[in-house]
Parts: sequence; C-alpha cells; structure tokens
Amino acid sequence: MNLTLKVWRQKNANSEGNFQDYKVAGVSEDMSFLEMFDVLNERLINEGDSPVAFDHDCREGICGMCSMYINGEPHGPNKGVTTCQLHMRSFKDGDTITVEPWRAQAFPIVKDLAVNRSAFDRIISAGGYVSVNTGNAQDANALPIGKDHADEAFAAAACIGCGACVAACKNASAMLFTSAKISQLALLPQGQAERTMRAEKMVAQMDTEGFGACTNTGACEAECPKGISLENIARMNREYYGAVLSSK
Repeated sequence: MNLTLKVWRQKNANSEGNFQDYKVAGVSEDMSFLEMFDVLNERLINEGDSPVAFDHDCREGICGMCSMYINGEPHGPNKGVTTCQLHMRSFKDGDTITVEPWRAQAFPIVKDLAVNRSAFDRIISAGGYVSVNTGNAQDANALPIGKDHADEAFAAAACIGCGACVAACKNASAMLFTSAKISQLALLPQGQAERTMRAEKMVAQMDTEGFGACTNTGACEAECPKGISLENIARMNREYYGAVLSSK
C-alpha cells in the first residue's frame, strides 16, 4: 500500500508544533502500525532527518506505552486493541492517516507523539498498592476469595495505564484509570486495611495532577483497549464518599 501520513511534529513541550506530510510506499498489510512507523523512521534517518518520536515497548498490547491518536481515535479505528496491535490491513491503499499525540494538560508533550504520563505513576504512588511485610508469600488458598469478586478485580486489573481514556474524554478525565486501580484492590481482602486511605489519596492526587472531572459521557470505556467498565467509576465514588464520611 501507498499511504500519506499527516504526523504531528513538535520539538518539546515549550515549542509550537505542526503537522508534516510524509509519503510511505510499499506498506504491507501485515505490518503493525508501529512497524509502519519504523519504516518511515528508517527512511528519515537515512535522509538525514529527525525520526518521529513515539512511545513503545512490548508491542504486544500489554505495557500501555504506545499512545497515538489515529484519525481522531485513540489507538485507531479498531476496538479492543492498542496501537501496536493495529495492523495496516485496517487501512486502504491511498489513504491519508492523521496521527497525533494524546492531548491533555496532565500529559505534556515530550517530543512529537511521545507524552509524559508520569502523572499516572504519581496517582499509583499515592495509594495504589498494598503494604506488606517482607517474608515468604502466603499460601495461595490462605485467603478465600469469591469468584464474582475475583473476576471483577481481574477485569479492573486489566487496565494497562495507556491513557486512552484521558485522550478520549472531552474533559481529559482520569477517572476510569484511577477507579480501575482502586477497584482491583477494594474488591480483594488484601486491599481492605488501606481501603479508605487509598480512595482519598488517589482521588486527591488525580485532582492535583490537573485531570478534568467525569461527566459520564462514556467515551473512556468506548475507547479503552481493555474494555474497562464505567462501573469502576461508580465504585470509586462510593469508596471515596465512604472514606470521607468515615474520616470525619
């Protein structure tokens, strides 16, 4: 396939950016979207130009690093896949593809398509963990967990922290991400000891980072590559209000 890419280029967070057009020829339909960018970058390097900066790591839809707004949709047109799992067979010969970074105040641009998502790390550091003493791990059956709770916790823990929910939201809200991380621990016995502290601190840190509020549009769930449910946001609200009332 022969494609035209309109790619956002920006030197750093303090400089102005713009779209630049690139022609990419001989693209195989079996390439992933990132492999297509590898081909473009190899050509740019050989021509003495600066390659397009973009985040990537595992390229298996697990790590949450890849983050591109493709033709107006986070991770592109396919549902339930990350950018690295998007294959060029989803496009047609002659297509023009517009590629942008995540757009959010809390995700400042590092360069081109790469953004700084350390705000997510700070939300996790505020309370998204279980404090344990060092020593041998408990036996797997020492803490019985109901299957319904185990399944719900597992579904919430599927969140890979890619930030598509923030990019899709008109308010740049991180409620889906934060609620998934709160839910996966609130549903398990290991998370009960720090349950109230976790909800208060993580929500407070989310607000400090400058993410917007949730207005229940549902774009986050629709664009999430792991299908994280809005039910987690409802659970987080219950956890938060319960924590605030109990602390008073």
